[in-house]
Amino acid sequence: MPPVFQPILDQVRPSTLLDVAITALLIYWLFSLIRGTRAVRLVIGITVLFALYAVAVWLDLRLVIQILQTGAIVGIFAFVVVFQPELRRALERIGRVGSLAWLLSPTGQREAEGVARIVARAATSLSHNGHGALIVLERETGLSEIAESGVLLHAALSPELIETIFMPRSALHDGAVIVRGETIVAAGALLPLAETSLQSERFGTRHRAALGITEQTDAVVVVVSEENAQVSLVERARIVRNLNEAQLARALTSLLHPGGARRSLFDRAQAASARANR
Repeated sequence: MPPVFQPILDQVRPSTLLDVAITALLIYWLFSLIRGTRAVRLVIGITVLFALYAVAVWLDLRLVIQILQTGAIVGIFAFVVVFQPELRRALERIGRVGSLAWLLSPTGQREAEGVARIVARAATSLSHNGHGALIVLERETGLSEIAESGVLLHAALSPELIETIFMPRSALHDGAVIVRGETIVAAGALLPLAETSLQSERFGTRHRAALGITEQTDAVVVVVSEENAQVSLVERARIVRNLNEAQLARALTSLLHPGGARRSLFDRAQAASARANR
């Protein structure tokens, strides 16, 4: 070992390695939280401002330093407002870990498969008939307030009931169906629309509502387009289009099961949808 590295190695302690490991995990968790959302570009913008501040300090640009320091005070409050959905989602994740909900959740593999199979069958049938639909599947974030905006049903989940709700002349077909476990809690519920203007321009009302609820909660949403009959899956404000019944059932099973590989299967569904659209 060269003597030049010895002073550095003498300063490395187990607590130092633990500190670096925890910091790396926090950074990885932060980027996994905002991946695929509008916050990515905002983080890039903040990074550019930090780099500009470092250059200003190095070159002793006092006016630029003063402007950036003053703007940083306002930026703290702007950060909370702009990143409100991401901060809410982060606190909810911390709360889920603290409550060990991922270990104690009543939703098992068999129930997740049953719910996924029913929803996929109903969505495919609605797609074939040219009927639009918006199905919200509750996970760990409660959707009671959203459900109360519609008509409470508390009915057993079945593909026939979902198809009946979204019949064109049905009084509840314009809203969303809220599903909790194997129960349809409510129908005709109103969802918040997506906050991103770019998404609002690209998608219709149902897709904007799906993006909006997944920005604020960990819910999974199935959207059936009335215009092109495509079945889409939305989670964490990320959307996968043009799924068939088998693809949708597999993705829903993974997303609904607490121990499932949520991210990997959702990414595979997204890749399969992209290949199908080529």
